[in-house]
Amino acid sequence: MIPRLRGFLLAQWTTIVPVLAVVLLVLTWGRSLPGGGVALLTLVLAGSVLAAVHHAEVVAHRVGEPFGSLILAVAVTVIEVALIVTLMIDGGDKSATLARDTVFAAVMITCNGIVGLSLLVGSLRHKVAIFNPEGSGAALATVATLATLCLVLPTFTTSKPGPEYSSAQLIFAALASLVLYGLFVTTQTVRHRSYFLPLTRQGEVISAPEHIEMPTNRAALTSLALLGLALVGVVGLAKGVSPTIETAIDSAGLPHAVVGVLIALLILLPETIAAVRAARRDRVQISLNLGLGSAMASIGLTIPTVAIASIWLPGPLVLGLGATHMVLLALTIGVGILTVVPGRATPLQGGVHLVLLAAYLELAINP
Repeated sequence: MIPRLRGFLLAQWTTIVPVLAVVLLVLTWGRSLPGGGVALLTLVLAGSVLAAVHHAEVVAHRVGEPFGSLILAVAVTVIEVALIVTLMIDGGDKSATLARDTVFAAVMITCNGIVGLSLLVGSLRHKVAIFNPEGSGAALATVATLATLCLVLPTFTTSKPGPEYSSAQLIFAALASLVLYGLFVTTQTVRHRSYFLPLTRQGEVISAPEHIEMPTNRAALTSLALLGLALVGVVGLAKGVSPTIETAIDSAGLPHAVVGVLIALLILLPETIAAVRAARRDRVQISLNLGLGSAMASIGLTIPTVAIASIWLPGPLVLGLGATHMVLLALTIGVGILTVVPGRATPLQGGVHLVLLAAYLELAINP
């Protein structure tokens, strides 16, 4: 009996864990938890992340690329936005920079962490990582424009004191973000879809799906529903353990911006795992779609939502980056351009991006 039960749990864990995460979320929402409760939430949280990756890959295989990468990026970002707004409502003035810190952390983690790790894994396993420079270059250009509009320019505007946008400027930045993101999605999925498909070693577009048994429509819809549950569980449980994390950060004397870094690391873990798996299969373009698409979605969806939420949020909304982070952003964009233009990368390019991420994390801890 016990071996059968163990076998059933191992076979169905990707279904059980998301449901368990939502049940725990309902039971623990708004309650103070002891150390054992926090440990349990953390364990289920990790399982939910892995389950989300599994279901995202099922959906991605059914709908094909680049739609699969887009679904995961948008789903994760929508939940990320919900978490940011929730924490800002609870945090008051202390969370005035939370949106900026989390979005910038997402940009650095995706453009340097996910991209760098994917290039490193892909090039080490297949000697050279191959991808489409037209699609990747378009994505990087959009990320650079969005990041500059939403995170750099507020530092230099004079209509309002501090690194903040005035109401009119914030509305413009929000609308511009939505327009650019909409244009990119149209380019990626309709007009120039081939630019975002993986390439063969000879540089030919791979339009046919990989030789894996295609999931049925029912299986794909089930995975889509479980993906939503898993992501809700990830964010909800993350909010449940966030007070413990914030207390630990304050006790250690670390800057409050580290909270945003940890949120971004946690939320982007499913995409990181999915991107590395794609790179191992020599589908580096899928990895870049996930990395750069997530950075774009993080800015393009978060800033408009936070702009609307700022109407009733109690504190100020600080978006402008400091000098150190602007230098890191400029260096990331410059290195990214040199990486995507050739359409192929060696372990060196992957290492450069990972060093930039390490520099960002070090300066976040020791500013």
